[in-house]
Amino acid sequence: MLCVLPGGAGKLDSFRAGTVANRPYALLAQHYDYFFTSHLLEYRRARERILGKILPHARSACDLACGTGTTAVEFARRGMKVFAVDLSPTMCGLARQKARRAGTTVTVIRGDMRTFRLAEKVDLITCEYDAVNHVPRKPDLARVAQAAARALHPGGYFYFDVNNRRHLETNWPGISYAEKHGVVMIMRGSYDRRRAKGCVDVNWCVRERGCWRRFQERVEEVWWTASEIRRALRAAGFRNIRAWDAKLFSGGHPRFAAGCRTFYLAQRQAQKGSALQTARFFQDRRARADFKAFDKIMRRRRGQPPREGDELS
Repeated sequence: MLCVLPGGAGKLDSFRAGTVANRPYALLAQHYDYFFTSHLLEYRRARERILGKILPHARSACDLACGTGTTAVEFARRGMKVFAVDLSPTMCGLARQKARRAGTTVTVIRGDMRTFRLAEKVDLITCEYDAVNHVPRKPDLARVAQAAARALHPGGYFYFDVNNRRHLETNWPGISYAEKHGVVMIMRGSYDRRRAKGCVDVNWCVRERGCWRRFQERVEEVWWTASEIRRALRAAGFRNIRAWDAKLFSGGHPRFAAGCRTFYLAQRQAQKGSALQTARFFQDRRARADFKAFDKIMRRRRGQPPREGDELS
């Protein structure tokens, strides 16, 4: 197959076949930060909105399907103890490099999101950039939820996002082209209705010593209905399940159009004495005390009698 370059992209001196990788992100990982991070701002916006009240109380976190380690490093900069898990050895290596360059400590583990285990439980698990959709089969979502619940402290949170059927059917089919940093990339996407999967064949050419070398990987995603996701989470022991349409954080980004992507936050069923539960209890108790004191002052100013149970002073 010929890698066709548009005018101005450089002369095609010669062409030779490269490596065809069967496992996603085995080689594509090397170019991930160049080609697949245009929506980082929207993800940060979603994280701040959804996790804004949780992050200050979380002492430890695990970024599941961590990719090149961007989110893990951001958590480590907050002073949290951070684990990062990814199935791709290349991604794991890039995440370690990124953590070292940032001067942060991140424990990077090669593992499958369906079966991973941590040396200790954490307060928060994140799985961003529709990574959950990459599992091979729809029933695998239950295994991901169970593995996440096992790795969390009671009362801890699982935060993730998914591509929905609308996005895979509408936005994945077609051909797109990009060229950055001496790499030419062509992506041919499709949607398989029979298998209920979105598929993208990624072909890219890298210039090496006057030649263009071609590589190829296939990326596939499955999808679930909202009820299927909630059922899998509840079966794994999660409660307080909430969902947000990604359009709330879109800033006009086409990948965040209404109905295309959903963010989820679920809490592992808490036990008495969990650190996060205790922090929230004291926070709520202070808020109630402040409101009660304010209410007493305002009732006095209006000449109203104190509420039953208020102390006279």
